[in-house]
Amino acid sequence: MATTHQAHFVEGYTLRHIITMAAASTVGLLMLFSSDLVDMYFLSQLGNPLLVSAVGFASTLVFFTTAVGIGLQVAMGALVSRAIGGGDGRQASKQCSSVLLYSFLFGVLMFVPMLMYLSSLLKLLGAGQDTLALAMSYSHILLPATPLMAVGMGAAAALRSLGDAKRSMYVTMISALVNIILDVVFIFGFGWGLEGAAWATFFSRVVLMLLAVYWIVGIHRLPVWITPQYFLASLKGITAIAGPAMLTSLATPLASSYVVKTMATYGDEAVAGSALVGRIVPVTFAAIFAISGAVGPILGQNAGANRYDRVRHAIIEAVWVNIIYCLFAWLVLFLLRYTLVDAFSATGITADLMLFYCQYLVGGFLFSGMLFIANASFNNLGQPYMATIFNFSRTLLGIIPFVYFFSQWYGPRGVLTGEVVGVSVFGVLALYMALRRVAYLQRHTD
Repeated sequence: MATTHQAHFVEGYTLRHIITMAAASTVGLLMLFSSDLVDMYFLSQLGNPLLVSAVGFASTLVFFTTAVGIGLQVAMGALVSRAIGGGDGRQASKQCSSVLLYSFLFGVLMFVPMLMYLSSLLKLLGAGQDTLALAMSYSHILLPATPLMAVGMGAAAALRSLGDAKRSMYVTMISALVNIILDVVFIFGFGWGLEGAAWATFFSRVVLMLLAVYWIVGIHRLPVWITPQYFLASLKGITAIAGPAMLTSLATPLASSYVVKTMATYGDEAVAGSALVGRIVPVTFAAIFAISGAVGPILGQNAGANRYDRVRHAIIEAVWVNIIYCLFAWLVLFLLRYTLVDAFSATGITADLMLFYCQYLVGGFLFSGMLFIANASFNNLGQPYMATIFNFSRTLLGIIPFVYFFSQWYGPRGVLTGEVVGVSVFGVLALYMALRRVAYLQRHTD
């Protein structure tokens, strides 16, 4: 029997809820993203620059599976938080069970064909003869963890929907610690090198899944047994949110794939530089990723309670936190730019790209933050397709054309610059449309 779950976010200061949820999520995400950065650091110490380049190609491919997990997280958060906000705990439990099963099945259906066409996919990204075998070895180990990761991410989203920021943080923290510890053991202790890094990440995802599922089942007793008939009947509602959300998330690895493919034309050093920037960014902006994830349940519960005044306040306050944090992060990376280059033994084009990003491009991430917050709004306010439209517009009309032209004019630096410029326009426009959506809902509720 499911327990009664309270709507914690429909009362009190929305900014306090945002900071509380985001702070806990930031710690967990910081650990998770840091473990990826530690992977790169350890591999950079092995004296083979091709390892970093290979992980860049493989990670771009694996990111597609992560994007699917993010989309399924969105569905979990939107469905569970709105049911709780509306006072229907039983429906929240049944929705949770359906999304978890949906996540596992979708994860299986995704990674199997990716393994079958792995070589072709990596070649499509631009992996050359020297890096292809290494990238394939890394991907073969990591891709089978896709269903487990999808379930774990969904269960963690359920924890956030319940307002359990602490355990949601512990899920990512502990799995990241496992990754870092096993990195040392597998890469250096067993001498497994690149494969050791992959196995460490694989087992960390197993731990993430086990912990998250244990806490939503053993502590909150959220999931309940559902019949096959209920699951099939729920597919339409889940897909209505998960489908657009997954497409929304897939726009990001699609853009990353084009960036990596374009970088590959400038050689493995350029790919390595892009890969290192791609690891530094999530660590630096873990708080921004956390804000976008934290604000979703807050918006969902208040929308379920028809408190659209609070929804609007939460969006605006999240944007201000995003702007202030991004400016602070820009200052920090600017001051640490040479330290980072030295830490990763970067030279040539690799070092140049790291320095260029830290000096000039970091502040542009605030537009990505605006887009993240807008997407969370769309997904929790009945317009998940708008998040899809803006993310694909950002990729197809923003990033790809700007990267293409800027790379022609400015080389590898232009690739990074084009990516930032392409995001900015659509970040601002998406935020504007999200606030319009809230105003519309408020007018038709009052």
